[in-house]
Amino acid sequence: MFPIRDHNPSGRTPYVVYGLLAANILVFLSYSGLFSDERALTWFFMEYGIVPRRITMGEGYATLFTSMFLHAGFMHLAGNMLFLWIFGDNLEDEMGHVGFLLFYLACGIGAALIHVIVAPYSTVPTVGASGAIAGVMGGYLLLYPRARVDVLIILIIFIQIVSVPAWLMLGLWFLFQLMGSVNINPDRGGVAYWAHTGGFVVGLILTLPHWLRLGGPDFWHRTRGHPRHPPHEYRITASRIPKLPRDRWRR
Repeated sequence: MFPIRDHNPSGRTPYVVYGLLAANILVFLSYSGLFSDERALTWFFMEYGIVPRRITMGEGYATLFTSMFLHAGFMHLAGNMLFLWIFGDNLEDEMGHVGFLLFYLACGIGAALIHVIVAPYSTVPTVGASGAIAGVMGGYLLLYPRARVDVLIILIIFIQIVSVPAWLMLGLWFLFQLMGSVNINPDRGGVAYWAHTGGFVVGLILTLPHWLRLGGPDFWHRTRGHPRHPPHEYRITASRIPKLPRDRWRR
């Protein structure tokens, strides 16, 4: 289940989201040549990614920041940027440009620290903006639980785009991350599930004071759980590509 868009584009230009997208893409391009040299790439990630053992030993604190702009491959980058694009603009609209940037960085650092706490002696480098973006998703869930999100569902040969409320899509995503956190050894390589789970919770907690200032449950009542500007309705039209009879192309 992959989100492809929400129905509430930002009410103003999300300059910080644009800047974060550009920064992550440019940083990725700057070291993309290392992917052909595994040894050089490993050294690079060990130097600028989060290595929990280094943090535990009182070293490499700067990597809590630098790791947020590194990705282990194109699909890793593309997935993270898609989630940031979908969910980040509304939070920036609500929190303001500076407030959202500080929120994003705090979520990323908080997620990284939780990963270090869970696996303090791991020597596997961790990279990616996933923890920060998980925090954005947690904040989005608190402020806009009923916003509509279009998701692409792929079940073997069944492919369909459906519109679901944010609480369902984000709730399922968090549940999957929590299951991974409990069942997979964080000292090994692979997905840093605790960073995702922790970032999501950090985002919820950091957004809570803002939600209370807006009125808490009364804010939900006023907005019906949606961003405060009118939604955009998308329509899926039938394909204009003509269909050929089966006997015209069967071999």
